[in-house]
Amino acid sequence: MARGAPSPADLQVVRELAVRGLVVTASQLESWRRVGLVPRHRRRGLGRGRGSVVDVVDPAVVESAAVLARHLRQGRDRRLAVLEWFAEAGMAGRPGAASVPEPPVATVREAVVWVLRGTMSYRLLEVARGAAGAGEGAADALYEVAGRLMGAHPYRGSANPAVVRAALEADEDVPDGPEFTGVVHLVAALGLGAQEVGADALAEAFAAYGLFGLTAGDWAQMLGAVERGESPPVDWGLLQERADVLGPVQQASDEQLLRARTVLLGLRMFYGLYAMHGVFMPDTPALAALRARIDEWGMFPVLDHVISLGPSPRHFAEGLAVCLEPLFDGLYETRMEQVTADPALFRLPGNETGAAGFMERWIGTLRGRAQAGRGAM
Repeated sequence: MARGAPSPADLQVVRELAVRGLVVTASQLESWRRVGLVPRHRRRGLGRGRGSVVDVVDPAVVESAAVLARHLRQGRDRRLAVLEWFAEAGMAGRPGAASVPEPPVATVREAVVWVLRGTMSYRLLEVARGAAGAGEGAADALYEVAGRLMGAHPYRGSANPAVVRAALEADEDVPDGPEFTGVVHLVAALGLGAQEVGADALAEAFAAYGLFGLTAGDWAQMLGAVERGESPPVDWGLLQERADVLGPVQQASDEQLLRARTVLLGLRMFYGLYAMHGVFMPDTPALAALRARIDEWGMFPVLDHVISLGPSPRHFAEGLAVCLEPLFDGLYETRMEQVTADPALFRLPGNETGAAGFMERWIGTLRGRAQAGRGAM
């Protein structure tokens, strides 16, 4: 075989992929192999001094190249394709899903860190850290820069599905979800210190996340008591530790990244079930219990901030980083235990047709709402 010529094994891979309608060249295979995305073919030694030979094409080579061919296109950064590959591999064990090999986890870690460095939250943190010790005027400058960044990427959360459903049933306008503009105060606290920002501003920031269902008034009361010395002091150093968005990903083991993916995909399912309540999905005792448990933790606004039902690779990377946190792992575990104990999520009381009857009821409700809407025009 001439030096630099494609190997017979790679040519066989190219042919197998062509049968699937995937166009891949031997040079692409080699370039993917050089960056560690596609493994080398398994070779068998022929004995002393006789070299080695590839007996059969390794299926791992074919499937790895296939998934890259699906997600890579000209001009697209390969790290985005790696993230889509990692997400797809996490779905592969589900009924009816195609078999997809895992990408090298080191390449996933690299891709997640790359995405995080480009996020608005990371840029805000860098601005905040630059403001530390910058003297008078640092606070005004920080707020000005943060306002520009957040103004360029405005974000509003979703209204609670129960509120949305009630508004739709009453033929009223659906209310807006919470704004996240108050988060800028939390960013300022990371750079300037919590004492410089003050209890009221921090209360607004924490309330924006909706943690544990606490309002700005609740947070202001607790933080004000701390500020006045009426409650034990808060270790704001923990806030600084949590602000390190890159460190946990860089230090996570392969197993921890795989677990974070399991948590993220599982929470996406639970978030979807919760959110669909707002569009007249039939209620069952199991679904109501699932929502109630999420409400006990006050976690819908947080999940709404973290989870996307149709995420881009960048959103997936951000969610993956968040799901390394024990809080989200614990939320996922309790939901899984609940579903294991009562798996009849889609079984309507008194209806023995199971999921089929559930979907029939839902479709009928949506059709009825649509017809009522047309009749009112």
